[in-house]
Amino acid sequence: MRALFAFLAGGIFGAGLLISGMTDTRKVQGWLDIFGDWDPTLAFVMGGAILPMAVAWRITQNRTPALGGLFPPPPEPRLGRNLVIGSVLFGMGWGLSGLCPGPSIASLSFGGIGGGVFVLAMVAGMMAAPALRARLDPAPKGA
Repeated sequence: MRALFAFLAGGIFGAGLLISGMTDTRKVQGWLDIFGDWDPTLAFVMGGAILPMAVAWRITQNRTPALGGLFPPPPEPRLGRNLVIGSVLFGMGWGLSGLCPGPSIASLSFGGIGGGVFVLAMVAGMMAAPALRARLDPAPKGA
């Protein structure tokens, strides 16, 4: 049952990405081109994601999921080095390619080499991140 709901949720998410234009690299890069041919429509996509998520964090407090497991804890509100570095890297990749992780997976179905190269680079980065983080994070005090 859990796999069915995960499949349905993923399908709805993917359809939302497609309908909103998040899989169109020109639309995403147009959003980022504030000094050129700026396309503000993705602000509605972001608002359409942020507002329901804010409500979801409130609703899930002190509850358990109907299909078992636990809800993830709310993200840490403080600004730290990992958040800043991760945001900068994410933004650079998004700006250069016009894709972020979800739409990049959807873009594989369009064919072409660009989406595939992005996904391979993304997976390589995900695999390299734990070793890099272990190297860059300070050692615990007293070790």
